[in-house]
Amino acid sequence: MLFVTLYQIVDYLINIIVFVVIVQFVLGLLIAFNVVNMHNQFVSAVYTALNAILEPMLRPIRKIMPNTGAIDFSPMVLIIGLTILQIILGNLARAYY
Repeated sequence: MLFVTLYQIVDYLINIIVFVVIVQFVLGLLIAFNVVNMHNQFVSAVYTALNAILEPMLRPIRKIMPNTGAIDFSPMVLIIGLTILQIILGNLARAYY
């Protein structure tokens, strides 16, 4: 029962991280297309905070991946990796229970 509870906590945290990655991606697109401006203090603070949260997870992925130019695939790789981790832990929790 403890493993199932731990799985639920980790699953919830993974969902939060995936949500933050998606928010960072959308905000980055909005900044790139000048829909929102980085001179706005709120936008700048949110984008800086999101980068500070995600950079420790994305940096190792960026080191491994080849340089693709202007397109950064590391957030997609992070989401795929976290989803795979969710599937594995979910199957282990079901097998244990």
